[in-house]
Amino acid sequence: MRARWIDLWGGPLQRGELPDPRPGDGELLVRVEACGVGLTVLNCIRGDLGDKPGNLPRVPGHELVGTVIETGPGVDPGRAGERVMAFFYLFCGRCPECLGCREPLCRELAGYVGVDRDGGYAELAVLPARNAVRLPGAIDPVLATAIPDAIATPVHVAHRAAIAPGERVAVIGAGGGVGVHMAQVARLHGARVAGLEADRAKLAALEGELGVEAVDSCDFTDVRLPRGWGERADVVVDPVGSRASLEWSMSALAAGGRLVLLTTFRDVAFSLSPRDVVLGGHAVIGSRYATRHELLLAAEHVAAGRVRPIVTETAGWKDVERLHDLLRDGQLLGRGALRW
Repeated sequence: MRARWIDLWGGPLQRGELPDPRPGDGELLVRVEACGVGLTVLNCIRGDLGDKPGNLPRVPGHELVGTVIETGPGVDPGRAGERVMAFFYLFCGRCPECLGCREPLCRELAGYVGVDRDGGYAELAVLPARNAVRLPGAIDPVLATAIPDAIATPVHVAHRAAIAPGERVAVIGAGGGVGVHMAQVARLHGARVAGLEADRAKLAALEGELGVEAVDSCDFTDVRLPRGWGERADVVVDPVGSRASLEWSMSALAAGGRLVLLTTFRDVAFSLSPRDVVLGGHAVIGSRYATRHELLLAAEHVAAGRVRPIVTETAGWKDVERLHDLLRDGQLLGRGALRW
């Protein structure tokens, strides 16, 4: 099979052919149609989500969509022919968290697709059957690549933050893969949404294509929220996670406001005043990926036209680095996709 793979964490991707994989017990083989390309896959390639030398070589790509072409022992043969999307976390399915439908908090987490087992930067991928979630409807495979992470994550955020109709929701990095879909999911919950973005082209796209009130965040000391908001937000969602964005977020919370954190950068911290949090009735919420139920809900939103996947660039296996460069330069609106 044709593939791109990692020989050295943080090094360049290799290109060529690898042996076709076969499914083992409890696994199935997927012919990959497309794979999403976002900042998380760059983090994976760098080794930020795991850098065990024994995991190499590794095919990255966790937002894969494809068709089941073979089932291993212990898997219902009827799943052959099913269109599926990958659930990113390699959860155990047995611990109290998994049994309580909180798979991202699995106590025996075995890692991640694209880090601890091969992902969608190859024509074929083997997944645990429980990680292959049925894709409803006839959704275009390129658009569907936004569902497993870029849309499912905002669905989880909306539940964690209990976004309610009429609330003011500020989304930082609203032109990015998670941000552009977070704005849509928040509106789906009835919220008023402001999309903060530093890139002028993305600001224009947010206003013109999505009808989101765009706010220039080139300088967080000079951010101005929409008229009538009183310079306060009930919910701030921060997929950027810089010190400047985090400190602005805390300063912008209204009484009872919630700040939702999504990033896990090791070297980023910000100041927090317990006095201000208590007196303001604020909450700081960590939101980790999504549950399988929320992944299905995200797919249903797309199938019903309630959320529009924003995938603005595609590439083949030979030139996928072009998408990586656009991501690093902050020039990619929404998501990119590798099309097989």
